[in-house]
Amino acid sequence: MMPSLFSKPFEFLLLSSLLFIFHLPTNTADPLWTYCPSTVNYTANSTFGTNLNISLSSLSSNASRTGFSNLTLGENPNRIYGLAQCRGDTTPQSCGDCLNTARQEIVDSCPNRTAITWYDNCLLRYSNQPILSSSTNSPMVYLVNTQNISNPDQFNRLLGGLMNGLVSRGASDPDRYATGSTNFSNFQTIYGLVQCTKDLSRSDCNACLQDAVGRIPACCNGRQGGRVLGPSCTMRFEIYKFYDDLAIAPAPPPTTTTLTPPLVPPSPNTTTTGRKRNSSRTIIIIIVPIVVAVVLISVIAACFLWRKKKKSVIGKDHRIERNESLPFDEESLLFDLGAIRAATDDFSEDNKLGEGGFGAVYKGKLSDGQEIAVKRLSRDSGQGSEEFKNEVALIAKLQHRNLVRLLGCCVQGEEKLLIYEYVPNASLDKFLFDPNKKACLNWERRYKIIGGVARGLLYLHEDSRLRIIHRDLKASNVLLDAEMIPKIADFGMAKIVGVDETQGNTSNIAGTYGYMAPEYAMHGQFSVKSDVFSFGVLLLEIVTGQKNSNFYESDHAEDLLSYAWKHWKTGTVLKLIDPTIGESYSSSEVMRCIHIALLCVQEDVIDRPTMSSIVLMLNSFTVTLATPSQPAFFIASRMAPDMSMTESRTQTGEVNQSPVMASPWSVNEMSITELDPR
Repeated sequence: MMPSLFSKPFEFLLLSSLLFIFHLPTNTADPLWTYCPSTVNYTANSTFGTNLNISLSSLSSNASRTGFSNLTLGENPNRIYGLAQCRGDTTPQSCGDCLNTARQEIVDSCPNRTAITWYDNCLLRYSNQPILSSSTNSPMVYLVNTQNISNPDQFNRLLGGLMNGLVSRGASDPDRYATGSTNFSNFQTIYGLVQCTKDLSRSDCNACLQDAVGRIPACCNGRQGGRVLGPSCTMRFEIYKFYDDLAIAPAPPPTTTTLTPPLVPPSPNTTTTGRKRNSSRTIIIIIVPIVVAVVLISVIAACFLWRKKKKSVIGKDHRIERNESLPFDEESLLFDLGAIRAATDDFSEDNKLGEGGFGAVYKGKLSDGQEIAVKRLSRDSGQGSEEFKNEVALIAKLQHRNLVRLLGCCVQGEEKLLIYEYVPNASLDKFLFDPNKKACLNWERRYKIIGGVARGLLYLHEDSRLRIIHRDLKASNVLLDAEMIPKIADFGMAKIVGVDETQGNTSNIAGTYGYMAPEYAMHGQFSVKSDVFSFGVLLLEIVTGQKNSNFYESDHAEDLLSYAWKHWKTGTVLKLIDPTIGESYSSSEVMRCIHIALLCVQEDVIDRPTMSSIVLMLNSFTVTLATPSQPAFFIASRMAPDMSMTESRTQTGEVNQSPVMASPWSVNEMSITELDPR
């Protein structure tokens, strides 16, 4: 509990980390503190300096949109580990402004290989040593409010209870952020805020915040406010509200060096000033309830009209038989079966878009004219119900330009339906591997598709509220909209892992032959790097126009990866490019894509880059790429001697290949999955 934290000996606090104690700057545009240890410097035009500039640019750009970003870039000794985060209540605009200022400050004032700068609204940090997903309390910076508090014993007791609760809430929150308040008197309120960097696990965040709050007696005992800033977490309390609950850019709060004294109750002797105050308070007491009532009535009316409109879209009868437990309570996502039958002409063959392992997909049009795609789960699918729940639970939480958008679902009787946005150009494989359609994919379009898929995967791995491993990335699971913008689809096999996790194990191996990383196919070890492997295969397919699992080439190459490697070794990589592209392509872009693809499909998981690094490599030609090692060649060549390959035909005529072995597993085009999300 907090009171016990306040009783820690000062000697322990002073010895446990490097400390700085000072007052807040009066200009909110100035940094609160910049930590610049006397380590080895770098020069601006060095490899380290170039990597740093690219890293800081990417960090500030990405974090301004999502509130948090981290990355690893380059190779030792010039590798950059970077992290940027904004305070949880900042708007994207104020977040971007803060990080751009911090970016300039950290470069100008600290030409070292390790630096941290704290601002009121953001944190920017980099190092040439690993710093990501690990907690540290050194250095620790104290910021002190100059005003003393009256009745410090009562204040400390209330402050301890408030901060203890915020520590628990902040560590449990997906954004690792929490605010709150408690009344100190009739005229004073204590406000508190805690935040960890989002790469920390719940337990690491909790430990970091407990340590920070435990330093209150050392930094600001008996004061009206103060902060403790660390590389991994921060804590602050004041007697004025310094944060914004609604993430609307607030007016600049008073600096802690010029705090106004506590308000004093009016004297019983009524003066003219006193009467004005009482009159003002009476007006507020009358007006506030009226305003609140008007707002509530408006909100209720808006909700009623919205629900009425929603019902008209999905059908007059919106009663849903809840015979299946759904992973959410948003009734707005539930569609009526009758409305879907009407939209698809009762699932007519004319509206059928395709058939997969889980069932058919139909095109439909709702009563308001909106076009939809309806995924109808096969009734005889043994694991279909669980797959359905898995996909709905995932996609309902994901919003990104390069991910397919889920509009809703339907669970009535034996019918289980997923309703998506309609993507008119179907899937990438329909263009890429069709001799007649592949000419539509010129190099410029292919390069944009590669970049879009990379950004979608980066969002899944690092930028979404969940950390998601797709596990079945392939050309048929990349949809193309009317503008040929790629959208990753089919999350039936996806795995949710903790924010602090990057890998897992499974005994039920499932995926698509030719795209699976060897450690997953052979040992059930999946990770973000197994998605990177699949991305590398897909990248080579986009460049060459050939499918890895149906590769038919001479030169004694048994698969597309070995074929690309042979040309890399002989310096003839441009021979890999799809002939239908013609001569209108950038040779430097093609060579860079093949280089990145070979880095992605390396056999050693550690050698494969992260998606954040891949996005940087695709967007900047100043990033130095590592030399790839021999890729993990086709899985068939690495299977155990007692595994043989069998072939069967799907309902669409595609060849499914899966190993025959004693232990239960499945490797085929029917994305069967392990179901329990982490």
